[in-house]
Amino acid sequence: MFSIELPELIEQALCTRRPQTIENGLNIYLESAVLVPLLKEGSDYKVLLTKRTAKVHAHKGQISFPGGAVDPTDSSFEHTALREAQEEIGLLSDHVTLLGRLDDMLTMASNFIIHPVVGFIPYPYEFRLHSFEVQKLILAPLQVFLRSSGQNNLESVEFEGRVYSSLAYHYNGHVIWGATARILENLARILDEKIDLPGGAG
Repeated sequence: MFSIELPELIEQALCTRRPQTIENGLNIYLESAVLVPLLKEGSDYKVLLTKRTAKVHAHKGQISFPGGAVDPTDSSFEHTALREAQEEIGLLSDHVTLLGRLDDMLTMASNFIIHPVVGFIPYPYEFRLHSFEVQKLILAPLQVFLRSSGQNNLESVEFEGRVYSSLAYHYNGHVIWGATARILENLARILDEKIDLPGGAG
């Protein structure tokens, strides 16, 4: 499909741009980081997502990426993302090839700045889900988001008694919205601008 493998192309695309950051000088927001795990299943590249349980404090039942709040002992946002991925889905940090960062995002239903870190992971993999936090894993083809990139996918999404106007994707009965959807759109737009992919928006 490519003369160079996709992870290398993504790494090249991310290293040639500066991520948009959100200033938090007054500490209005809580800092967090997520891992955006990409993998190859057969000949298809996919994104690994998690469905959160109803037990967690925030974002109950939502589709998200492995991640969480920055700990004072974390040396970087990459460290946070890898630590949380190991805690939530049993993904060892030395099994992740980091490719770069995406733009910072604000959550809609809470008060977090998210720093997304893209990584390539091996597959198949013996994931071990944290039963309190993660209900199940979802492997969504990357092309689902590339085909939708640049289109108007705004929807009204109800969550915990409030209605949000949000970018939303639908895959296999799941609604992917909020910051997760915006992170995926950010990745898709970067790939569309930097890499000539079949199914892209350009």
